[in-house]
Amino acid sequence: MTAKQPTVLFVCVHNAGRSQMAAGYLRHLAGERILVLSAGSEPAKHVNQIAVQAMQEEGINIADAAPQLLRPNTVQESDVVITMGCGDACPIFPGKRYEDWKLDDPAGQDIVAVRKIRDEIKQRIMALIAELS
Repeated sequence: MTAKQPTVLFVCVHNAGRSQMAAGYLRHLAGERILVLSAGSEPAKHVNQIAVQAMQEEGINIADAAPQLLRPNTVQESDVVITMGCGDACPIFPGKRYEDWKLDDPAGQDIVAVRKIRDEIKQRIMALIAELS
């Protein structure tokens, strides 16, 4: 018998920076072991181009990602919900594991600042994979 594949949902306001970088790292580092979702309470039209550039430096392409609207059923389908500044906009359902990652928003920041955010996300993703494995 095999264990159920966990589902992790990353949520930030615009689903254009932090949550997209986190989703990109988790997909890249965990492969098919973990199902990855991301969404935003007020999704942007496009992913932050500086975040795309920072992730490309790591060999991870998030350029084709599209910001998605956070829907209650997406939260219900998830085992772990990681928020990044979405505040009260993120619905809470019993039985889910919730974490709030305090990370700077890459919006409007230069590549040096976004690299620091990216690197912090990577460390958190590696710890999350170890916990879920």
